[in-house]
This record gives sequence, C-alpha cells and structure tokens, in this order.
Amino acid sequence: MDMNEQAAFDSFLKDWEVDPLGAKKVLEGYRALLAGMEGVSLKYHCRPGVSYSIRAKGKGQTGRDLFVLVDVVDDDPAERWLSVCFYADLITDPDELGDWVPEGLGGEDAACFNYDEASADMEAYIADRLKEAAAKACQDGAK
Repeated sequence: MDMNEQAAFDSFLKDWEVDPLGAKKVLEGYRALLAGMEGVSLKYHCRPGVSYSIRAKGKGQTGRDLFVLVDVVDDDPAERWLSVCFYADLITDPDELGDWVPEGLGGEDAACFNYDEASADMEAYIADRLKEAAAKACQDGAK
C-alpha cells in the first residue's frame, strides 16, 4: 500500500465536511468492510477535483489490479457521491440496479453502482456486491 496515497486519502476524509448525501459515512463503511476481509488489500488513488478512489485486490487475483473501484466523485465538493464499479464477471445484480459498462474497467465489461441519493437499501445492496466480488477475487486462480 502506498502510504502517501493513503495519507492523502485520509486527509481528504478528515477535511470532507459538507455531505448532504451522507456518502462519507457509507464510504467509510465500505472501506472498513473491505479492510476487514481476509486476503483483500487496499490501494488509494487521489485526483482532487475528479475523484478519490479505493481500489481493492484479492489475494487470488493474477491478471487484474483490482476487483472493485470505489470512487468518490469530486467534481462538486458540495455534492459528492459514490460510484462503485466491479468486473461484471465477479458479481450478480439480481435487482438490476447497476449500470452495464462495456469495456468499462481495464478494458473489460463492468457493472457500476451509483450511491447518489441516500438509501439504506442501496448501501446494503452495494455492500453485498462487495462481499460477493471479494469472495471470488480471493479464490486461487481468480483473474
């Protein structure tokens, strides 16, 4: 883990005060969930004014740098929201709440979920996808 990126991400979280959506709390919950999973490592990527990202990788992955990209969309700091993208083959979407993005993640098909309005149901739905993707990404022989 790049400690400078983690420090920049932590600083971003500390300074994030305007949050009418409550996305910061949701993000912190996802971060804690991912950090607590055995075999999952986290990296951070900060692009102020664009996005702040958590990238999670599973111990079984060999051909991919991540299994999920959790972005805080930062184009308007007063209206930040979350975009959570997975490789499409790592998750199911039984309620069809995600957006299908052909070649949208590392040149492979992706499923992306937006947390852009406060919803405990959507928060939980995305958390279930995180667990599902992590389980697959931590298996030996995963992409």
